[in-house]
Amino acid sequence: MRPGFRTRYEREVSRGLASVEPEVLVTEQELSGLPSLLQAYLRRVGVVGRPRVRNFRVRFSGEMRPSHGSGWMKIRVDQHTFLGPDPARLFLMRASRFGIPFESFHRFVGPTATMQVRVASLFQVVEARGPEMDQSETVTFFNDLCLLAPAALLEVDVRWEEGPGRTLKGTFHHQGHCVAAVLRFDDQGDLADFRSEDRYQSADGKTYLNYPWSTPIRKYGGFEGFHLMVEGDAIWQEPAGPFPYARFRVGEIAYNVGPRPEEGAP
Repeated sequence: MRPGFRTRYEREVSRGLASVEPEVLVTEQELSGLPSLLQAYLRRVGVVGRPRVRNFRVRFSGEMRPSHGSGWMKIRVDQHTFLGPDPARLFLMRASRFGIPFESFHRFVGPTATMQVRVASLFQVVEARGPEMDQSETVTFFNDLCLLAPAALLEVDVRWEEGPGRTLKGTFHHQGHCVAAVLRFDDQGDLADFRSEDRYQSADGKTYLNYPWSTPIRKYGGFEGFHLMVEGDAIWQEPAGPFPYARFRVGEIAYNVGPRPEEGAP
């Protein structure tokens, strides 16, 4: 019998948490070579004097819908992201539709991404993989760093270019993939939106459509002493107009999570 998504998720998270690295603090000097908008954002988030990010865990809730005419369904998500020599993004979503539960497991380990969806934990209805998935998850990985763990932008390969107004273009190189996004900042210095044209829309894992994708942020709040997003949306810019398909509310963020007690610290 195939292991459930929860079992696989927990097993891979535990494997990633087994590696412990020494704590190194972010310094003001490390920000000096960055564009001024990004410097201001990182200071506003509160990264200076805090540990560099090696991994982070996010738990959030929200709503999603598969199409314009469908109703919103409630979701709950556990996510763990690892940086360093063995980067990974593990994303487990639980939801229900018409009273039928289903799970979606996004796994981006090294250069390869997959997305699997099972109904009632038994019947697999989607299994997406291939170059479009790899590129799309690279965009999502970059988006997560910008919105949820900005200090991690100091750990990865991003080339920044100043744009018009209060915008920056970031070109992100990760595990052999290269994607780009435009970040827009508001007058207070907060990141207001992230927009990329390198992500693919797919409902079945077989058909992929390349539309601009954006994640405007609606609300900021405090997590572990950091000033971070609390609520945001995910929107496809389709030819007929914007399609907001997801709304997220962050409930918990934890950085540099150590090995679990049952795993035993080295």
